[in-house]
Amino acid sequence: MTDDTHHDQPPFAVTILVDADATPRDCLVTVDKLAKQYHAVVTTVSSVNHQYDRPNHVSVDPHAQAVDMEIVRRLQKGRPFVVITQDYGLAALSLGYEARVVSPRGVIFTEQNIDQFLYERDLHARERRATGRSRGPRKRTQEDAQRFEAALTEVLEADWPAEHSHSRGLH
Repeated sequence: MTDDTHHDQPPFAVTILVDADATPRDCLVTVDKLAKQYHAVVTTVSSVNHQYDRPNHVSVDPHAQAVDMEIVRRLQKGRPFVVITQDYGLAALSLGYEARVVSPRGVIFTEQNIDQFLYERDLHARERRATGRSRGPRKRTQEDAQRFEAALTEVLEADWPAEHSHSRGLH
């Protein structure tokens, strides 16, 4: 595993953790742009099967859940984290650490909606097993990109606990 994480970041800077195996490259452009604007630190995590040449990139084994587990390992309650993922299981785990979670399609996962997403995932899995049919995800649209940028902006602008607010550089 390689880890080029900066260790000189302010103690309460917002950290954006990106599930880079499942995040389109255009989302990374948006993440980088907004991270600069909001003084956040970006760490991308992918398996060694996906090559990224960028700062703060972590490569993990190609095991199915290795990226998810590395992201969860980095989360800390009481610290401002944003997780970018389309994986509902990782979203649920991240919410348990009080992280804010956004999908590349612009869905903001919350404690109020994650159970519905997990339930629908289970229903779709049962349907696939019963019918043997599986559709891939629909093609990413410009509207998805716009929703993602709006959702990530909303999450970064939302109130963080008081001890974190000084790090956003918005005052």
